[in-house]
Amino acid sequence: MKNLSIALLGVLVALAFVQPVKAAEYTLTVEPNYPPAQAQEVYKPLLDYLAKATGQRFRLKTAPNYHVYWRDMRSGAATDFAFEEAHFTDYRMNRQRFTPLVRVLESTRFVLLADAEVASKGANYLVGRRIVSMSAPSMGYLLLGELYKNPIAQPEIQSVAASWKDGVEMVFAGETDAAMVPGYIAKDYNNLVPVASSRDFMGRALSVAPTVPADVRKKVTDAMLRLHRDTTAFEVINELGTAQFVPTTAAEYTGNERLLRGVFGYQAVPGKTLPPPQTVPAPGTTPAKPAAGFSIEASRGG
Repeated sequence: MKNLSIALLGVLVALAFVQPVKAAEYTLTVEPNYPPAQAQEVYKPLLDYLAKATGQRFRLKTAPNYHVYWRDMRSGAATDFAFEEAHFTDYRMNRQRFTPLVRVLESTRFVLLADAEVASKGANYLVGRRIVSMSAPSMGYLLLGELYKNPIAQPEIQSVAASWKDGVEMVFAGETDAAMVPGYIAKDYNNLVPVASSRDFMGRALSVAPTVPADVRKKVTDAMLRLHRDTTAFEVINELGTAQFVPTTAAEYTGNERLLRGVFGYQAVPGKTLPPPQTVPAPGTTPAKPAAGFSIEASRGG
């Protein structure tokens, strides 16, 4: 009996010194599609959802603009997860050994929006006129460069929008003639008319750094794949502009880094030839065209 009491006492003493396992903190980097303070509000429901679903803690990381975002990406600034368009996803795959886990169901297509009167005159009419976009190297800005390839027949590209929606509001306010926005934004503005549309790119992906443990990767992947079935997570899925997330692979993003080749500071991986981008469309979307972007023969319109 005495020995049993001593053993029990030993167990109780040991338990008293056991520290509860603390949840690790992981950083999620997102493109600067919103001002930093607004981004914290927009993505907070997602961070809370992931924390609840995985038992880990998540912190948002973004930048004040795309110039800073690109600088940080080139310097290899540390992060654990990234939610980005295809060109950035491929860049991280090649430079930081990131792995895409899931992507939005919808493919990415950028749309040049204007009011009906301007749109009826076509894309040529906008040469020499104002088009607003997020700054380089956002996908929208880069695709404008492919639309207007003639160096002496360019629109006045305004990189002053604080968000994609802000660009649309500038059209309504008469501060610009057209706005370049993602398709998931354009669909909400039926009173504006598409002037031009890009080809489809593979949709935005959530990718992970090689330093994140396999069990955490799986928990995050599973949580994102069932996000659309969670009736309490409507706010999350709505803010992200998608119907649901689906599994993805690195092969779906290979070659999209090509969009960054003309961007200041870009350096190719030595000895590596960039393959052509994949043209596999997201399920239920229009098949991607084989051309790298879109273009017109831009000439001065009246």
